[in-house]
Amino acid sequence: MNIIIFGPQGSGKGTQAKILSDKFNIPNISTGVIFRGHMKKQTKIGKKIATLINDGNLVPDKITNSIIKKRLSRPDTKNGFILDGYPRDLAQAEYLSTITNLSFALEIWISDIVAIERISQRRICTKCKGIYHLISKPPKNEQLCDICHGDLIVRQDDKPNAVKKRLNLYHSRTESLIGFYKKQNIFHQIDGEKSITQVTDEILKIIK
Repeated sequence: MNIIIFGPQGSGKGTQAKILSDKFNIPNISTGVIFRGHMKKQTKIGKKIATLINDGNLVPDKITNSIIKKRLSRPDTKNGFILDGYPRDLAQAEYLSTITNLSFALEIWISDIVAIERISQRRICTKCKGIYHLISKPPKNEQLCDICHGDLIVRQDDKPNAVKKRLNLYHSRTESLIGFYKKQNIFHQIDGEKSITQVTDEILKIIK
């Protein structure tokens, strides 16, 4: 079972991808996690990615496609996978179709207003990189990490200007995936403004 989950920032696609990964025992492949891994190690690619992401831009297809192809070639994907954050546009979707087949393309939809509200509440630890949300996963102290007591900050790509820019990119580029996957009869839209449990239930009804 090969699944892609997409949606605007703050839609909860990462949360749902993890839930499905645990339930079906297939890997959750997040381009964001892979990118942050490169940034943390300060690889050559990581430094370039950091500059792009912090300015609210998307990573070029050449880099992203190469990373995804390499990841999908690993043995743990033989029974399926869940892609979170890829493909982001029609060109990436067309490339992905040349290296694998998909079972479901799920869009978790939320409005821009809700996206900005959700993301503004997100915090990351400067030490252990733990992620919190002041509403859905609040730390005991809004300024300190529960685990390592590092400072909690707003990530550069979570700041309003970067978020708005990425939402515009989502509407102008990623929404083109809808028509592409509708033609393949694998597209489904889920209301991401519902609770996490309700969204999960709706997804399970679709893929079962």
